[in-house]
Amino acid sequence: MINDITLPQLRVEIVAGAANNQLLESRHGDELTEKGILYAPDYVVNAGGVINVYSELTGWSRDRALRKADEIYETVLSVFRLAKRDGVPTYRAADLVAEQRITAVRAMVRQWPQYPNKEN
Repeated sequence: MINDITLPQLRVEIVAGAANNQLLESRHGDELTEKGILYAPDYVVNAGGVINVYSELTGWSRDRALRKADEIYETVLSVFRLAKRDGVPTYRAADLVAEQRITAVRAMVRQWPQYPNKEN
């Protein structure tokens, strides 16, 4: 957990979230940025679990699920690029990327209402 006690003790360049959000409060993400510590939010770096569950529910092949999991690397890099470009902490950039993807999926579901259900 990144908090007021642990943050000053960090002697690292990167914190990669393991699970369940390492930041006690959002301001700790701001403080990581101020300290020059790159933060990779847990829900970005650990998206493989969600990809696996989704692939099982929708009947994706193992190869397709692995290809989607391979995209996590590029997603993390896109979060870092967005944070740098916009001058925001990476936890905020990750939220922006997630919101963009949710908006894109909503548009897709409106256009193809049967998606992702296989039966229709």
